[in-house]
Amino acid sequence: MPLDNGDGMIEITRGSIEEHLIKVLQKIYPITTAQLAVHLHISRKEVEWVLQKFVVKGIVKLEPLPGKTYVRLIRNDFQFVGLKQQRKIIKHSTDRKREDQQEYDGIMFD
Repeated sequence: MPLDNGDGMIEITRGSIEEHLIKVLQKIYPITTAQLAVHLHISRKEVEWVLQKFVVKGIVKLEPLPGKTYVRLIRNDFQFVGLKQQRKIIKHSTDRKREDQQEYDGIMFD
């Protein structure tokens, strides 16, 4: 959800649909809601839902024409916040465990 951080900049969470939508709007103009849905690989209804939030905040303007709705980016003062990290555990292999297993002199190996 876009937030105004007090200094006029609009904070957008990284990795969100809002961020991807804004980046597409910054690169491509003119563009319709249907084209945005194709670019973002989401439904047109979801694009329209996010755009309605943006209209309320004064970020975009929708220009409806017969059969199409064009989107125009009004503001361009965004700050993308949040960590964009991949949450993947990296396993490190060590030879230490193998050495410990080979040196076992337990009762079973007498």
